[in-house]
Amino acid sequence: MLAEIITIGDEILIGQIIDTNSAFIAHELNQIGVSVYQITSVQDERKHILKAFEEAESRADVIIITGGLGPTKDDITKRTLCEYFGDTLVESKEVLDHVEELFKNYISTPISDMNRRQALVPSRSTVLKNAYGTAPGMWIKHNGKVFVSLPGVPFEMKSLIRNEVIPRIVNEFHRPFILHRTLITYGVGESAIAEKIEDWENALPPFIRLAYLPNLGKVRLRLTAKGTDKEGIGMAVDEEIQKLHGIIGDIIFGEDQNGALEEVVGKILAKKKYTLATAESCTGGAIAERITSVPGASAYFKGSVVSYATEAKIKVLQVPEKMINDDSVVSEAVAKSMAQNVKELFNTDFAISTTGNAGPTKGDSDADVGTVYIAIASPSGVYAEKFMMGNHRERIVQKSVNKSFELLQKEILKF
Repeated sequence: MLAEIITIGDEILIGQIIDTNSAFIAHELNQIGVSVYQITSVQDERKHILKAFEEAESRADVIIITGGLGPTKDDITKRTLCEYFGDTLVESKEVLDHVEELFKNYISTPISDMNRRQALVPSRSTVLKNAYGTAPGMWIKHNGKVFVSLPGVPFEMKSLIRNEVIPRIVNEFHRPFILHRTLITYGVGESAIAEKIEDWENALPPFIRLAYLPNLGKVRLRLTAKGTDKEGIGMAVDEEIQKLHGIIGDIIFGEDQNGALEEVVGKILAKKKYTLATAESCTGGAIAERITSVPGASAYFKGSVVSYATEAKIKVLQVPEKMINDDSVVSEAVAKSMAQNVKELFNTDFAISTTGNAGPTKGDSDADVGTVYIAIASPSGVYAEKFMMGNHRERIVQKSVNKSFELLQKEILKF
């Protein structure tokens, strides 16, 4: 079963807003076995919208449209739907009553003629109640296909998708079962992984597909299986994942459903009852921010020192000034001193430190832009590694954060 998504609005095409609606809709459809064939964004122009409707109907079983349902003149989706279906707009008493109730309860003024237009819907449509706004959703059957028109406001659209659209699709269409499992790998590039698992990939059953999703030092390996035998598909994917662990288990960090890196590491720390502190320079507190974004992190995270300036490394973390002068502030020795000293400062089992040059200039050291030292202090000592993280400031920071979690996990699992 195929679906297409059409987003309507000049604001998307001029970059004024980011289309997050399509990603949400595609995810929700995928959960019930509906594959999205194409996502299209079109201007608020009748001819472009009509063309998008025609093309989508030729390919998909369900066409979901967002945007253009407001009461102003530039909101033309309803009129264009009527033109496409040879229909007319009629006033829906159900929608009008809802709009009047919203105005009475939240605005305390009578509705204007413009607001009353929200109650106009194509005569052949089934109204989908929008609990959070005045623009209703509409469900229209045409030539064995279904057109669904929804408001573009994200929280209104999400409610309609979950409470109205998905249940209707489940009731009216037969769909296959789709299963996704995604493994997270770190430390090895996409092409190197592909070479290692080439024989395994070539031997995959025809109903299982593999996708490589690289980003900031990590590669996600997504297995997608589709069919009618839910239990059989699950067992087959489990078997293939076990085979993958046997080939590249040393670089598999976890699965997407287990959460982000900070969640995976946090669960290990909590389970083993270990504690952690961080000392950050070039990452500027980004490691601590990721750690504390996880509910319950206070059980294992004691604190952080953001020693961005050289003076802070000396005065707060007690890094010897002579070491900085002799070895450079961006060095293995300084990274190790930062990690060991913050571990002692907070009396923790483990500590992470980062020192490097995120650019665009060289700053307090002669280290090239992208040079980062990451140190891990543990019950058995401290070590540091040097990495070259590229030349894009934000990517340097995020890659350093991800690499820090990777190194920490490997170290924790030794104990």
